[in-house]
Amino acid sequence: MPLAFCGTDNNSAAYKVNDGVLNNGCFVDALNVVPHVFLLFITFPILFIGWGSQSSKVHIHHSTWLHFPGHNLRWILTFILLFVLVCEIAEGIVSDGVSESHHLHLYMPPGMAFLAAITSIVYYHNIETSNFPKLLIALLFYWTLAFITKTIKFVKFCDNKIGPPQLRFCLTGLLVVLYGMLLLVEINVIRVRRYVFFKKPKEVKPPEDLQDLGVRFLQPFVNLLSKGTYWWMNTFIRTAHKKPIDLKAIGKLPIAMRALTNYMCLNEAFKAQKNKDTPYPQGSRSIWCALCHAFGRPLVLSSTFRILADLLGFAGPLCVSGIVHHVGKGNNTFRPQTKILGVFFISSQEFLANAYVLAVLLFFVLLLQRTFLQASYYVAIETGINLRGAIQTKIYNKIMRLSTSNMSMGEMSAGQICNLVAIDTNQLMWFFFLCPNLWAMPVQIIVGVLLLYYLLGISALIGAAVIIVLAPVQYFVATKLSQAQRSTLEYSNERLKKTNEMLRGIKLLKLYAWEHIFHSSVEETRQKEMTSLRAFALYTSISIFMNAAIPIAAVLITFVVHAHVFRNTDFSPSVAFASLSLFHILVTPLFLLSSVVRSTVKALVSVQKLSEFLSSEEIGEEHDRCSEPKCKDNHSKYQAVPLKVVNRKKPAREDWNSYSSPIRRPVKVTEADDYCVKVTNGFFTWTPEGAPTLSSIDIRIPQGQLTMIVGQVGCGKSSLLLGILGEMQKVSGNVTWNSNIPDSEMGEDVSPEQETAVDLETRKRGAVAYASQKPWLLNATVEENITFESPFNKQRYKAVIDACSLQPDIDILPHGDQTQIGERDDPFSALDIHLSDHLMQEGILNMLREDKRTVVLVTHKLQYLPHADWIIAMKDGTIQREGTLKDIQKSESELFEHWKTLMNRQDQELEKESLIERKTVLDRKNLQRTVYSRDSLLQDDEEDEDETPESDDDDNLSSVLHQRAKMPWQACGKYLSSAGFLLLPLLVLSQLLKHSVMVSTDFWLAHWTSNAIAPRGEKNCTDEQECRFDHTHYSKIFTILCSLGIILCLVTSIAVEWTGLKVAKKLHCLLLNKIILAPMRFFETTPLGSILNRFSADCNTIDQHIPATLECLSRSTLLCLSALAVISYVTPVFLIALVPLAVICYFIQKYFRVASRDLQQLDDSTQLPLLSHFSETVEGLTTIRAFRYESRFKQKLLEYTDSNNIASLFLTAANRWLEVRMEYIGAFVVLIAAVASITNSLYSKLSSGLVGLGLTYALMVSNYLNWMVRNLADMELQLGAVKRVNSLIKTEAENYEGFLSPAQIPQNWPDQGEIQIQNLSVRYDSTLKPVLKHVSAHISPGQKIGICGRTGSGKSSFSLAFFRMVDTFEGRIIIDGIDIAKLPLQTLRSRLSIILQDPILFSGTIRFNLDPENKCTDSMLWEALEIAQLKHVVKALPGGLDAIVTEGGENFSQGQRQLFCLARAFVRKTSIFIMDEATASIDMATENILQKVVMTAFADRTVVTIAHRVHTILNSDMVIVMKRGVILEYDKPEVLLEQEESIFASFVQADK
Repeated sequence: MPLAFCGTDNNSAAYKVNDGVLNNGCFVDALNVVPHVFLLFITFPILFIGWGSQSSKVHIHHSTWLHFPGHNLRWILTFILLFVLVCEIAEGIVSDGVSESHHLHLYMPPGMAFLAAITSIVYYHNIETSNFPKLLIALLFYWTLAFITKTIKFVKFCDNKIGPPQLRFCLTGLLVVLYGMLLLVEINVIRVRRYVFFKKPKEVKPPEDLQDLGVRFLQPFVNLLSKGTYWWMNTFIRTAHKKPIDLKAIGKLPIAMRALTNYMCLNEAFKAQKNKDTPYPQGSRSIWCALCHAFGRPLVLSSTFRILADLLGFAGPLCVSGIVHHVGKGNNTFRPQTKILGVFFISSQEFLANAYVLAVLLFFVLLLQRTFLQASYYVAIETGINLRGAIQTKIYNKIMRLSTSNMSMGEMSAGQICNLVAIDTNQLMWFFFLCPNLWAMPVQIIVGVLLLYYLLGISALIGAAVIIVLAPVQYFVATKLSQAQRSTLEYSNERLKKTNEMLRGIKLLKLYAWEHIFHSSVEETRQKEMTSLRAFALYTSISIFMNAAIPIAAVLITFVVHAHVFRNTDFSPSVAFASLSLFHILVTPLFLLSSVVRSTVKALVSVQKLSEFLSSEEIGEEHDRCSEPKCKDNHSKYQAVPLKVVNRKKPAREDWNSYSSPIRRPVKVTEADDYCVKVTNGFFTWTPEGAPTLSSIDIRIPQGQLTMIVGQVGCGKSSLLLGILGEMQKVSGNVTWNSNIPDSEMGEDVSPEQETAVDLETRKRGAVAYASQKPWLLNATVEENITFESPFNKQRYKAVIDACSLQPDIDILPHGDQTQIGERDDPFSALDIHLSDHLMQEGILNMLREDKRTVVLVTHKLQYLPHADWIIAMKDGTIQREGTLKDIQKSESELFEHWKTLMNRQDQELEKESLIERKTVLDRKNLQRTVYSRDSLLQDDEEDEDETPESDDDDNLSSVLHQRAKMPWQACGKYLSSAGFLLLPLLVLSQLLKHSVMVSTDFWLAHWTSNAIAPRGEKNCTDEQECRFDHTHYSKIFTILCSLGIILCLVTSIAVEWTGLKVAKKLHCLLLNKIILAPMRFFETTPLGSILNRFSADCNTIDQHIPATLECLSRSTLLCLSALAVISYVTPVFLIALVPLAVICYFIQKYFRVASRDLQQLDDSTQLPLLSHFSETVEGLTTIRAFRYESRFKQKLLEYTDSNNIASLFLTAANRWLEVRMEYIGAFVVLIAAVASITNSLYSKLSSGLVGLGLTYALMVSNYLNWMVRNLADMELQLGAVKRVNSLIKTEAENYEGFLSPAQIPQNWPDQGEIQIQNLSVRYDSTLKPVLKHVSAHISPGQKIGICGRTGSGKSSFSLAFFRMVDTFEGRIIIDGIDIAKLPLQTLRSRLSIILQDPILFSGTIRFNLDPENKCTDSMLWEALEIAQLKHVVKALPGGLDAIVTEGGENFSQGQRQLFCLARAFVRKTSIFIMDEATASIDMATENILQKVVMTAFADRTVVTIAHRVHTILNSDMVIVMKRGVILEYDKPEVLLEQEESIFASFVQADK
């Protein structure tokens, strides 16, 4: 085919220059080529040669750039320019295609312009990257030349009467405007940056974020193209495939996205609300206004993107309709009539009448629509993440001021606060993500109905009415689904609570043989949960069914009505398949409606809860009385929303720009300043309405001395300390801190911005080192727990370790003092006498008192009273006496004698102030058993790599190990096989059959509509009635296929959910059965949190998430395969293009899955420390406030929040990265399918119905391709839960079977209580050393045996051997003539009684805690309570024996909990009774009473007492002294005391 620039017709007007060269169209077009050639020749050498020596002097670490003025506008204009140039090229080709002479000048200049435009933006990108603006001068000349030449062409068009009806005129005018605007942008860069024509260019530094080497999230800083396509993520995704992603890899957040920045923005919004005319902010409304003020602007942007995307989405069906319509007419629907200057001009209508043009236009529209859609998603999610961080920070700031009474009196629990942080903030985040739908859905529905009406007329309204009428049904189902989910959550929480109690008390359950009771209890709750899960599964299946069936029903009704009622209307393939696509679009917002409404309701509830929390009472509010001037000063400060109580007036802006303490002014010390703190006439209470807990408190704590506070259990000793620290509400009186005391080295004050006038009294005291009775540890290393945020001083650190005798413990930890801990530990009551003496002597007396520190010690150990400089004795919430020991001896001789009696000492021994120090090697086996686990368990899991590659490593406190294996097909097989052999085939076959029927339905529709438009001339008919097409046969088949499809939709949805239910039930049952029967070593070597996570997070994933993901994955995969198969059938040439697209898809999903899994795990793992920090703060709030560490913990909170947010943002960006690429591939599929279908139709006479079918399915590919990959990644992650659960199911159970049958065991065995221990050797595991070595002893019936020894001597192991809780590998124990190794475990453990050192109570009633088997009468229970000194306490409670015990027995003191455990053991009335340091948490008075009761009440029983205080076994019949697993001494106590070298005698002497 001959080609020429001006055409092959030499007589054409294109070659005539009679009126001047500028009036020659071809010459003007040639002139327009000049600027583009100029740019290409100028820029290519610079782009390829580079400008190494001319690089910017400003160092920017990242491969990004400093944006020049007008950066975004330049990119937008360039994109528009490229699109217009493509249209100009297409217009030239189309208009030239109808002429016999081919004119290159119609499309070659825009082609060169297209290349130049791309070159210009690439050139600009490189200049911006190097920050060398002088080279922009080339672009300045280019835009100028392009603007001038295009203006000349436009003027000549006007001169030749070429106007708007001609498309080429409009395109030229647009190009003039675009080149002119780009020229103005270039001039603006010169004006701002002054890089030419000015003497001094303006120096601009890069943003602070880009100078920070740690900032790797570059979305805010990259150019518009990279933002829209997430191109900057390519390097990150590739790197993730080679190396696991960790916090270091994702770096830090940009400043604008950090929690502190967003928190300050939110606080400004709250301040703006406060400054409005309303006197007080109005609850939830105020919070909503503040949130909209702070985060509303990006939501508007997201909504704009969403509406644009939805509007562009309608272009797909319209283009399909146009293509099918034009293909049906042979694509020859026009013949241009306008010919000017020797060439044809066409109108826009004629241009769009070309099927190929519509195919290309559809491609570009899809690219733009998908880009806008993903941009909308990203902006909304980013806004939600920023909002979540801001709210979490505000909640934390509120926690720091929260009144202690809110927690202690049950008004607010740590769980509620954690739920507020973990659930409600996420609800608000997801509401903001779904928020753009509130504006986009109405637009989408209205436009969709109008377009359907345009295509189908009245029948479209009938179909739309079907969808709209069924929308309330969907909403009803969604509401029921939400209710079922809430009900399931409630039962799940109850089950987890019981499981948690079961796991925490597993040792007690096994010792008492109560496993079956708690197993039944958990199983009973699980059955209730399964009932709710069945309802949840039912409504989920109905929801899935309706989502799939409603479009089918709407299309069926619409097409049948259209064909039979409106027979004269058009029912061509173009109408049918465009309508089919529109119905699918229209259904989407109605499906989303239920989700948006539920999310909105949840957000409203969350904001209400947040409002109530922010208005809750704060510390110090009860005496928040300031003088009038001070009150006025604080008038402008923010007051949180008042709902229940009036809140303290808070600062409006709570930022932490500085964390250093303000410098105090030195105050001159006077002689009167000899106290640290004094309380005058103090009355303190926990609740404003309640009676004072502490009354008439008048005390003085001397400065630099040791003060001890003593008294019986529940007399208010701990409350006194909290009252002094300001944690209780002061009714009246004064607490005065000596302001002359300097702050400690660790001390720190809050900034003045965070204080009010009433805080001055509290601030004056400075930092106080406070150790509460309830131990509180951070989830951090041992070293961090000891230093507690203070600067590390190696010498002092070592001294503290030695003083606390912690070195032996540290030595046996896996990583020494760098081992992460987090489990609760009771360090003081668990100490034997030597360790507590050591701590008193070295820690308190030598280290603290000699350093002139003021020490206040609350203790039950009265033997330490001689060391006290000052003593405060309490009784019933009042001060009984205060003074020195000598003062009390003189003035309160009865009290002094009472103390002597309690200590069981002579007067001269009481006054002795020296302690016997003895050095010992401490094995500390208990601690070793607790920590040993974590290494051994990891080792076991690594050995079983094929089976459990993802066991419990992810729960380890020390590290999170990344498992980067391929798809876990084994776990998938385990999941599906658990469904059984009936459900699995049903699941697979129903899915395959459903999609086959759906494809058949669409094929039949194509066949029907193609026949319906057959030319009437082919029919031999006499009148119009006979010429009408008979739709009856086609509509019947179509109805049958649609009905079958609807039925199969129901079957598949039920099959998936039914499968999920069966698997969930089976796996939980197996898991519970295995765990409850596992040996104690398993629980000692596996962190509790790890086991609990299997029952909570993993079971929740299996219960609710995997079925939904499985359904979505199978549906999206089969839809994609169906679509590709249909397209390949319609146009086989598509298979050629399918191969490279499939290869690209494979690599994209391969790289994405690895990165997504790592980021998802990182998102989860960074959330755990954040939630732990909240719970740790709530539990240790008193300690934090005492130390004045609020600001430090707030800083930690910011770090944890930012870490979680950066992981969430990277995960969001990775999801967008995938979806953009999959959407673009889908757009290419549509383009290829369209071009191939058009060509096949024109040359191979392919029916227009099949063309419409292929294009409709091609649009489906772009919709479902990314869902397939996303669901594949989600399924891979969720199957990890199946693997982890399966690994625990393989745990080997204890051998509960015995050699003796029930008939061989006497009914009342053991009735005598005789114990024979013969050459006994036991160990905790076959890999460990023995803890008891060749122990032999004989205990006669009814004897009282005392066992003592230092920590790690084997005392507790001795007691556990009776219950076969340890591995007996040599020797035996015979009780009443029966070898216990031959007994079934259940029988053995149910016939013995033991009281452990740690008191364990379960939530429920007192009756349940004493007798869970419900075997005892009330009188027996009251008798046991009376023996345990608890009868009066229980009688005073509402309900008596049926009074409620909270979780862990938190509503009772530590001592009372221990007494309940004693009562529990008394109830069993077995002949053998073991007390394992059971009185460690009880004051000495109560302990002495109990010891007497035990000796009398159990006179006929065998009692084995493991001594914590040696004097408690002085009345025993026999004493066993142990050391390193062997018996050193075994004799009567009086005999051993008479021996001078006796170890027992030395113990007694040390206990004095």
